[in-house]
Amino acid sequence: MTKAELDRTDLLLLAELQRGARLTNAELAERVHLSASACLRRVQRLERDGVIAGYRAQVDPERLGLGLQAFVRVQLTRHDAASVAAFAQLVNGWDDVVACHALTGDMDYLLHVVVRDLEHFSRFLLDRLLNDAGVADVNSSFVLRTVKAFRGMPLPSR
Repeated sequence: MTKAELDRTDLLLLAELQRGARLTNAELAERVHLSASACLRRVQRLERDGVIAGYRAQVDPERLGLGLQAFVRVQLTRHDAASVAAFAQLVNGWDDVVACHALTGDMDYLLHVVVRDLEHFSRFLLDRLLNDAGVADVNSSFVLRTVKAFRGMPLPSR
């Protein structure tokens, strides 16, 4: 995938949209000192080029009764293509897993799991992750508090 060529105005647009994607086009245009039509064309180009991959609401997990977050490092039993694909398919079907990253090092994957409580996590671990998922080992760490939450991608300075 080729890196997109972004100028200073594109980076300003991205910074504003990462702070608040519900801005109207007129508000966004004013913040980056563009006309509304020029702003809309640039945002549409960024969307078309895949730089802007989508928009979504940021939801507070605790307000949904999801009070426990864990990072689970997973090592698979087998590393052949079929086993890796089967694990990826399972993970993509588990709503409790909000992110999954393939890793280098002694563990194969890092899962970000969000659940109601320790009982819910225990059922996830025993009934799903350790049951027919091809997992050899897991190591879990529970989030005590979030010091810095994801606030968008770091943008290069121009």
